[in-house]
Formats: sequence, C-alpha cells, structure tokens
Amino acid sequence: MVQILVQSLIPLSVFLMMKICTPQAEVVVPKNATISAIFMFGDSIVDTGNNNHLVTLVKSNFPPYGRDFMGGKPTGRFSNGKVPADLFAEKLGIKELLPAFLDPNLQLQDLIGGVNFASAGAGFDPLTSELVLAIPMSKQLQLFDEYKTKLKSFVGEERADYIVTNGLYIELHAKGARRISVCSLTPLGCIPSQRTLAGGIKRRCAEGYNKMVQLFNSELSSELRRLNGACPHARMALLDVYGLVFDMVKNPRKYGFEISDRGCCGSGLIETGFLCNRWNFLTCLNVSGYVFWDSYHPAENVYKIMVQKKLGKLLIDLYS
Repeated sequence: MVQILVQSLIPLSVFLMMKICTPQAEVVVPKNATISAIFMFGDSIVDTGNNNHLVTLVKSNFPPYGRDFMGGKPTGRFSNGKVPADLFAEKLGIKELLPAFLDPNLQLQDLIGGVNFASAGAGFDPLTSELVLAIPMSKQLQLFDEYKTKLKSFVGEERADYIVTNGLYIELHAKGARRISVCSLTPLGCIPSQRTLAGGIKRRCAEGYNKMVQLFNSELSSELRRLNGACPHARMALLDVYGLVFDMVKNPRKYGFEISDRGCCGSGLIETGFLCNRWNFLTCLNVSGYVFWDSYHPAENVYKIMVQKKLGKLLIDLYS
C-alpha cells in the first residue's frame, strides 16, 4: 500500500532546454549553453493544462485554482498561480508561460519556444496513470514524437534535428536527447494530505514515507551517475529539491511563510482537485503565508523559491 502511495505521488517533472539564445534570461547561463526552448514531461506539479482535454477527474480548470494567475483564471495548473514549467521558461527569458501540447489553440510558432507534455496523475508506474485516466510517460513520449513531426514541418528537418539533439530530457536518450534533468522527490510524508492520513493525531510528518523518498532519491542519483558514465556524449543531472522543501516545511518563517502543515484551499487537510472546488468557501484569503496551495501541491511562491535557488546549479551541472 505504501509503495502504491509513493508511486502515485512521485513527481515526474523533467524538462529539456534548447541551445540557442536567451538575451533576457534572469539566471546566469554557462557560456557554452545559450537556451531558448523548454519541453516538460511529468505530472500535476508541472502540467499546464493537458488534462483539461482528457476525460479524467484529475483536473483543476475551476476555482479556486488559478486565483493568483493572470486575471484570476483557472487554466488546469494545480496551483494558485504558475507552476515550475512556467517559471523555468520565464527565468530563462524564453517565454512567460509554457503551453500545454494538447491545447487546441496552440500555434505552430509556440513549438519553437517549447511545450508541455505533462499530465496530472501520471506516475512512474503505468498503473498509476491508468487508474485516473492520465497520460502515462509512454504516451507523453508519443506526443513528443508528434511534436517533432510538427516541428519539422514548420522549421525544416535540419533545424528540428538540431533542437532535438541539444535538448534536455529524462530517459529520452534513444529519442536523441543529450541534456537530461530529473527532479528528485520532495518530502512526501510532509505534504498536508499525508500528515492527515498517516501523521497521527498531531499530524506530524509521516517519516516512513520520507525515508522511502530519501532512499529513492539516493538510488536515482546513483543511476544518473551510472548513466553519465555509460553515455559519454550525454549529460544527466539531478534537480534535488528534497532538502529545500523539507526546510521550508520545518522552518517556514525563514522563507516568509507562516503555515506549512496544511494547504490554503478548502480545510487544507485533505482537499485537492474537485474537492477544493467543493469546499472553496473554506479557502484562505491570503495564500502568501502558506507553503502549500492544496493538500498535495506547493503554492506558487514555493515554486519561485525552488527555481531561483536551484536553476543556476542545474545549468552548471548540465553544461560544465
């Protein structure tokens, strides 16, 4: 049961970054890495609206989601505002938002700046995606193939091949990837829902889950080191956010927060997705003091801190 829980909560957040030009980037980019496009694969942590176009209960295109987004509009992001996919693109000076690949309003020009294949509810275990009718990683890779076909028809085969070769992916080496980033797990035992379900009457962090996460992160780091040795023409790096998020949970005031044991939406104890909508009348008035937006997902300000503190080192690891 614990294994299924962890698999269902594993963030598949991964992204690729293209080597062209980013004159307005807000982070220091290594001299040998000028970047202009991002492509994201993963789950609800980075989904920017693909699930809006699926028959699934795992959606967030309704209030209170998107309350602090442009115009207060819910877009399918599991956040009060932007998600890491948007913030990476913004910090690198590429575009303000990373569009969902399944968005019917997606323009050919959007393909160059990057798109998002992530689907809320996806997991490393294909069964996780099947249970909630999300897009499994295998299907996300198929969508990436569709993207490449569209890109070639728009910019030509030579330029499209260059973009693909110089991208950053997860486990996409066979697809031509040469820059691969994998996000670690966060302390899942400390998210509000798991404190409610497994943290006892005092709702402490479920340390058993956190120990499993730490073991997984350690094995993931070891595997990336092995792959770096086995694939000398590629570079793979871990985006390790466990310690940072854990510190925000344990010392929220250090980062400008007040509350880290419950989310803002609903009661903050168990709600996510449509339950946040159903219990919207309980949603907090000011999310700026909260580490978590709902019982699973961090608030936009947490994502901003994560990207600000971790993106620069990630680029160095990938291009040094």
